[in-house]
Amino acid sequence: MYTLMGGGLLCAVSGLVLLIVATATDFWMQYRYSGSLSNQGLWRFCVAGKCHAHTITVAFWDATRAFMLLSILSSFAGIILGLTAFSSGAKSARTRSAGVTLLVAGFFALLALSVYTGVTVNFFGKRYADWRFSWSYILGWIGIILTVSAGIFHICAYARSSPQDVGNASSG
Repeated sequence: MYTLMGGGLLCAVSGLVLLIVATATDFWMQYRYSGSLSNQGLWRFCVAGKCHAHTITVAFWDATRAFMLLSILSSFAGIILGLTAFSSGAKSARTRSAGVTLLVAGFFALLALSVYTGVTVNFFGKRYADWRFSWSYILGWIGIILTVSAGIFHICAYARSSPQDVGNASSG
């Protein structure tokens, strides 16, 4: 049980770091604009080395930002629940809660990247001929895999917990 929980926490912390980096950086997409390489993130776009805040409010950026921030908060909560499960008498309940919270965090990040992917391919893909997804976007997908894996590890740890742990959890 502790091995699965430890692996889950390692995946969760790694996934959280990657989700934070992906959300904060400006390399979700790269494209050519007026002959120079440009890039954009969720908060800014950069043309010829100069970065500017997005001047228009587009619903897909707001949705992607919101889902990424919810994912980060949920992942942080899952990590805290997972850490407290080691020291708590109610190991099973907290382990299960950590797993579910981390799965929800992965789902929020999946929603964010799905929205961004759909709009980018359908709108920006047609607007710019030479474009590609960049490393921030890829880190987001890796963060999803790690966060969902962490949730699965915690759920498996809950399933493997002894009946005595379950009895302690329900009495506490």
